[in-house]
Amino acid sequence: MNPNVADILIEALPYIRRFYGMTIVIKYGGHAMVDEQLKEDFARDIVLMKFVGLNPVIVHGGGPQINQVLSQMGIKSTFVRGMRLTDQPTMDVVEMVLGGKVNKAIVAQINQHGGKAVGLSGKDGGLILAKKLHIVFKKDDYTPPEIIDTGLVGEVTNIKPDIITTLTDKGFIPVIAPVGAGVSGETYNINADLVAASIAMALSAGRLILLTDVDGVLDASGDLISSIDSATAKTMMDNESISGGMIPKIECSLEAVKNGVEKVHIINGKKRHSLLLELFTDKGIGTEVRK
Repeated sequence: MNPNVADILIEALPYIRRFYGMTIVIKYGGHAMVDEQLKEDFARDIVLMKFVGLNPVIVHGGGPQINQVLSQMGIKSTFVRGMRLTDQPTMDVVEMVLGGKVNKAIVAQINQHGGKAVGLSGKDGGLILAKKLHIVFKKDDYTPPEIIDTGLVGEVTNIKPDIITTLTDKGFIPVIAPVGAGVSGETYNINADLVAASIAMALSAGRLILLTDVDGVLDASGDLISSIDSATAKTMMDNESISGGMIPKIECSLEAVKNGVEKVHIINGKKRHSLLLELFTDKGIGTEVRK
């Protein structure tokens, strides 16, 4: 065996021991869901994690796939302040694509590599309860607040994780589409990052991993910050060192570590085997958010 390969295996050993039996919630999205090689790598990584004793739970997105089907069906997407207005026809497509096409493709790929994945919607077993998301936008102190109606976009109100724990205890890998049900049975489309964080908190997961298309949190010089605590992250948001699309990821990370998740990892899913590199090597590849 190549000595370098042996060194890699020895480096991974203490981390495999540390994470043995731990629940790891992974938000799967971005470029890693589109590139064929990265999709294969992700499936292999998940299967390896399960076989060395971890309990991976996957929550996936699917924005590009939804856009493609909406376009094919002639349904125009309308965005208000960055939010897709989700009427009933759009919601029907979202549920079909996320709970059907995308979810089952991920399940099939994991199973092809020797795993035992099971696809779920947040509506299965009452897993994700949700309510309508109202966004209040206030331009300045002199302008009345604007309430944005996003239609059937929702936010999580409760997680019932029994179905997840039942599956993981039996050796299965849950793959969850971020669709939830309201109290009257209505269906809501929910941001996958927020669903992943909510599920991680409900499971008291040891780790929450958010796959993104960037390396993680960067400092003022553009260098990667490998580890950051809650206080520093809040300061960086206040002074706008953290901005744009990283803000919601940091916000859900802070909520997770505040409510029982040991650490959150924000990593670049465009790097091959990013999950294994982050979990099982000394340096990791992304940003670790801790309490």
